[in-house]
Amino acid sequence: MKILFLLFVCFLISPTAIACNPASDLSRITAAGGSISEILYLLNMDKYIVAVDVTSNYPPEAKSLPSIGYVRNLSAEGILSLSPTVIIGENDMGPKEVIAQIKGTGVEVLVVGEEHSASGIIEKINCVADIVGKRALSEQIIADQLIPKIQRLEDIAANRATEKPKILFILGMQSGSPIVAGRGVSADGFINMLGGINTMGSFEGWKPANSEAIIQAAPDVILISNRGLSGFGDLSDLKRHPALQFTPAVKNNRVYAMDGMQMLGFGPRTLSAAVVLADKIALDK
Repeated sequence: MKILFLLFVCFLISPTAIACNPASDLSRITAAGGSISEILYLLNMDKYIVAVDVTSNYPPEAKSLPSIGYVRNLSAEGILSLSPTVIIGENDMGPKEVIAQIKGTGVEVLVVGEEHSASGIIEKINCVADIVGKRALSEQIIADQLIPKIQRLEDIAANRATEKPKILFILGMQSGSPIVAGRGVSADGFINMLGGINTMGSFEGWKPANSEAIIQAAPDVILISNRGLSGFGDLSDLKRHPALQFTPAVKNNRVYAMDGMQMLGFGPRTLSAAVVLADKIALDK
């Protein structure tokens, strides 16, 4: 039933629901957000991209394009110097005053909505496809590549013999304390995609957590980005951290590191990351 619903979303959702209007001129695209760049490449629009933001690290060739800085801290002067005809950005693109300044020059700015879920990824891909006139291609890619991954995630959840795993997602370190994911952030959505329970779901956003809170939460699984792991050193160093060493996740060797954008970008690769990790979590119980 869930797969049928997602197929309905994939093929029938109205683009006006998330303001996915076709761009007027696609000759010089600037992509603000790693997931946007990833989707544009997936839709064979890379030859029109003139610049990307610093989170656009996939595919690797995207990193060779001119940079417009960080998606949430853009500069109007830097972007306009590249003479874009359209800017396609994630929903946290900003600051707002910079976006207003760019719009004031007549450059088209299109913001793609985001929901941290499997269906949200499909909506995002279709939204970008509608903007660039590639809806038929996006539907084919979703049917061939993404729906099977969603089905795999549902199969793993259906075959789970034990309770949902309690998962702790660590962003990095701040003054010796792990920064962990609460409700309403991308990591919370990723944990849900894995079929887990956010062990820090009692608060919203990203917050530092002390040893007592983490030990009391008793996560079965710990996830961390490769960049976040560097703040600890390596996995061995993380497992020796006073706040983590006595958790069930460390005791049972269920600590996993992966590229942060792949897990939290909520582009096509996020589903692949979810399948890989869901399989690991199921096997390493």
